[in-house]
Amino acid sequence: MADASAPYEPTSELLKGQAARPGGRARWRGATVLEVEPGSPAALEGLEPGMIVSHVNGVELRDMIDWDWEADGPEVDLEGIANPDTPDEFEFECHIERDWGQDWGISFDGAVFDGMRLCRNNCLFCFMKMLPRGMRRTLYMRDDDYRLSFLQGNFVTLTNLTDDDVERIVSHALSPLNVSLHAVSPDVRARLMGKNAQRGLDALEQILEGGIEVHAQIVLCPNENDGEELVRTLDFVEAHPLITSLGIVPLGFTRHQDTFTESFNEPARAQAVIDAVRPYQLRSRKETGRTRYQLADEFYLMARAEPPCAEEYDGYPQYHDGIGMVRSFIDEAADLLANEEALGPICAAAGRLEAVGERVLLVSGCASAHVVRDFVQALPVEGRCEVAAVENDYFGGNVNVTGLLCACDVLAQLPQDLSHTVVWLPDIMLNADRLTLDGVTADELIQALEDRGARGFFVTAVPQGIKRAFEAL
Repeated sequence: MADASAPYEPTSELLKGQAARPGGRARWRGATVLEVEPGSPAALEGLEPGMIVSHVNGVELRDMIDWDWEADGPEVDLEGIANPDTPDEFEFECHIERDWGQDWGISFDGAVFDGMRLCRNNCLFCFMKMLPRGMRRTLYMRDDDYRLSFLQGNFVTLTNLTDDDVERIVSHALSPLNVSLHAVSPDVRARLMGKNAQRGLDALEQILEGGIEVHAQIVLCPNENDGEELVRTLDFVEAHPLITSLGIVPLGFTRHQDTFTESFNEPARAQAVIDAVRPYQLRSRKETGRTRYQLADEFYLMARAEPPCAEEYDGYPQYHDGIGMVRSFIDEAADLLANEEALGPICAAAGRLEAVGERVLLVSGCASAHVVRDFVQALPVEGRCEVAAVENDYFGGNVNVTGLLCACDVLAQLPQDLSHTVVWLPDIMLNADRLTLDGVTADELIQALEDRGARGFFVTAVPQGIKRAFEAL
């Protein structure tokens, strides 16, 4: 999330049909059909890939919400364009029927079809503004689309919502939504987010009044929205029970900016945040049985404190925001290490490694390297597996999580001679197109390691994923 001041240039890589379009609605035509299942109701009525569906039951097809809402029954009327952008282009209409429980057999080329809504904020902490130049254009895209919050779990600020958007969210029960809250005091929000910040808070209160559940987030910035402002924000959340979880994550900054020089890396500072939030956690668990207020793993890592038990993470609603990953890893590791049957294949793999004189090098970001290393050292592998903590020089600043590792840093910091070495790379450093953040393909990175004599593989770097990687050796 960030401001929309940077130029936007859509590319073929961009979320497959979800690209924001300059001019927006002027270029809207509908949803492009991606696939049609043979023998399905859609196929039987002549729908084919490449067609554009513009209306469903007379309603403009703007996004998958419209589709799911209108195409929920046993029949549907479609309008659209066949053979678009060709001399044979023509408009079509069709009526499709299906049995209850039967799928229509049609899929579209994305989640939104009328242009992705871009962020209009100017957040001090915007990671997009801190990116180095020369990266893939798609990485500079600043989306802030409430529809993707509902459909895909994106965090949005709500600052660009119209009254019609709010009404649609409530009337269609688009719940839950993931909302970036950050602060509640008008002056603090304006300083942090820009001139549109108040609209986001007003819209949030409206959708909460409409019965919409919210998972909220705070990016905590030192001397900006911590301290007394954090308490005010926690009080706001406490007064709104439909905010069922609040994730608090520390500011992340790169070396490609001059606004921030520190976050909460000092143990005392991280502990102060933990201490400020703890009374709210305890009160919530006593009153509701849920913790609600969730701190990012980094706070516990930086404070050198034990993360809470699994129960306190309420089923991990903000796991993919980096909240609860360490606890989940520790518990999964403990379960695996206590299972002698599961350890057998790992022990056998270590024997195979010893027989051919190989070792395993597991790549990790610096933030969680010690947690992964503790697990690996407890495995019955006779020292045949080591963890290589790779520093993020590409971004610099305080960026140290595994998911933001870049190929250039991996290659710069691993030995040039990797003979007799199996290198396991975390698959979390790849996007859906199997590209690293610095634009290297998975195959290119593996080839670079093989050129040094290694056998390289991407693995899911959690205990069960590491176990599967051993079994595959």
